[in-house]
Formats: sequence, C-alpha cells, structure tokens
Amino acid sequence: QVQLVESGGGLVQSGSSLRLSCAASGRTFGSDSVGWFRQAPGKEREFVAAISANGIFIYYAGAVEGRFTIARDNARNTVNLQMNSPKPEDKAVYSCAGRRSWGTLRAVAEDVQWTYWGQGTQVTVSS
Repeated sequence: QVQLVESGGGLVQSGSSLRLSCAASGRTFGSDSVGWFRQAPGKEREFVAAISANGIFIYYAGAVEGRFTIARDNARNTVNLQMNSPKPEDKAVYSCAGRRSWGTLRAVAEDVQWTYWGQGTQVTVSS
C-alpha cells in the first residue's frame, strides 16, 4: 500500500512561483503513473498534470500548460509540480494520485481512474 503526502502549499503572489511535492511511503511508486488534481471551493475536482512511470509521457491541462511543470524524482520517491506565474484562479486544494498504468489521455484526466490519493495541500494565490 502506498501512502501519498503532499507538501509545499501556501499563500503565493500572482506571478511568482511555488513548488508542490508529492512524497510516497509504504513502497516505491517508481512503477506508477502520478497525477495532480485540484479542487476549488464549490467546484468539481479537475485534472492538472500527470507523468508516466518512466517519465516519457507527460500531460497537462490546458489551463496550466506552459506555466506548470511536473517532474518525478524516483530516487527520492517524489513527484513535484512546479507552479510558475500562478493566477488567482489557480487557488485550490491540490492532490496527487497514483495508478499502475498510463492508459489513454482521457483516462489520465479522469479522477475516478486513479487508484490512491494523498490528502491534499491548499494553494492560495493573491492578486
């Protein structure tokens, strides 16, 4: 069983940068795809970014592409989400998730397709 813990959230100014980390414990998740999702107040959880186990496949939501970067450090059993130029609309609880396969992009973007989750970390962006 893998446990995921997110960190790095907080209050950040619009246009600055923030890095979120997703750390795994229990077993290595180097063989798993890892994704980031977010949920803003009153809204459904939405896909942000995902990376395959070998790091070859990466997929971003249109709203963050070009501003956010997902990367994995399998030696440290972590996956990071670098958030550059955050906007007030990026405010949300960010959660990471894992699954064994990569699959189709449609499946990657669906939260129900992910097997295990962290508790989330709050990100607030001030204008």
